[in-house]
Amino acid sequence: MCGKRDLDTQLSGVLVDEDRIRERIAELGQRITEDYRGRDLVLVTVLKGGFVFMADLTRAIDLPLRMDFMSVSSYGPSPAHGQVRITKDLDESIVGAAVLVVEDIIDTGLTLHFLLKVLRQREPESLEVCVLLDKDVRRIVELPIAYKGFSIPDRFVVGYGLDQAGAFRQLPFVATLADEVMG
Repeated sequence: MCGKRDLDTQLSGVLVDEDRIRERIAELGQRITEDYRGRDLVLVTVLKGGFVFMADLTRAIDLPLRMDFMSVSSYGPSPAHGQVRITKDLDESIVGAAVLVVEDIIDTGLTLHFLLKVLRQREPESLEVCVLLDKDVRRIVELPIAYKGFSIPDRFVVGYGLDQAGAFRQLPFVATLADEVMG
């Protein structure tokens, strides 16, 4: 386990601090509460990155809701041109439910585009997206993002569920890595 001094040398800066994340999630939770009142709300996230955001978001939504999880992997010549495969599917049916896909970060949009296509085939009442970090400069496909936390520049980020080789997910903020860590 690395200490604070180790982290200070590995991170180049905090992009979104803990207080801003907490405030924005409260705002998103309030909007989602208003928009989904009286509906059968199911939040779906992709493991592993989305779990931190979804956990905090569920506590900010003042409605009964269900949660479910998926896991995907990309393979092929490059992530931008590869295929997406579901490695862990939903545990429950979403037929007739108001489904909100909760994403940690969206960049090219290819994986989410694939997931939305798969989920639409399962006949939900509605299907929307809530993302914490939107890196739209890298977007290849258009996506219906109903709720957005922050737009970020084209930088590799870690923290708040996002990782680099399995590390940094536990950070309560979103940060950029020092160049030598990316190495």
